[in-house]
Amino acid sequence: LALLDHPNIAHVHDAGTTELGRPYFVMEYVKGLSITDYCDHHKLTIEARLVLFQQICHAIQHAHQKGIIHRDLKPSNIIITGDGRPFIVDFGLAKGLRDDDQNLVLSMDGETVGTPAYMSPEQAAGHSDIVDTRTDVYSLGVTLFTLLTDSNPHDLSGTRLEVMHRIAKQEVIRPRTLNRTIDKDIEALLLKALDKDPDRRYSSAAGL
Repeated sequence: LALLDHPNIAHVHDAGTTELGRPYFVMEYVKGLSITDYCDHHKLTIEARLVLFQQICHAIQHAHQKGIIHRDLKPSNIIITGDGRPFIVDFGLAKGLRDDDQNLVLSMDGETVGTPAYMSPEQAAGHSDIVDTRTDVYSLGVTLFTLLTDSNPHDLSGTRLEVMHRIAKQEVIRPRTLNRTIDKDIEALLLKALDKDPDRRYSSAAGL
């Protein structure tokens, strides 16, 4: 994680374990609001929200190029400072992509990792073996969907298991049914990022 060196990613200063054996990260402190709270507080237009989101995509592309998948992208992990600068924080569930990064892998094999509301269908179905950069693309899609509609692309009512089943099996809500001011091109972009099949999504955050 210390390989990540991007102006929109909180820097990792140190890592280790406590005397009780609990792992920890020492990270750059970022003071601000989550991206959703910031956009709502400042009443940002759709265009302004897209400009912020584009910076997040560039930062995630940097992480992917360094061989790191975030796996828990969501608004609370994207902090906007008072001067409008976005930071991606909390790489606690990050996974290394390269064979020599096995010491970086914090995945819990056989368990579902991530926040249900923002996880990809493959995460929700427990297919950790096929989690890759397109998994982060999906979570970016959910985050953008939330930014533009103030809603989630899935029904989040019921138990955690019911929510994960919907994410894994059901199609997303079409964004223009929730916000008619979203143009058709942006809706098409969102639906491609949120495709159930990773092969039909954007292959990278840069593509998105």
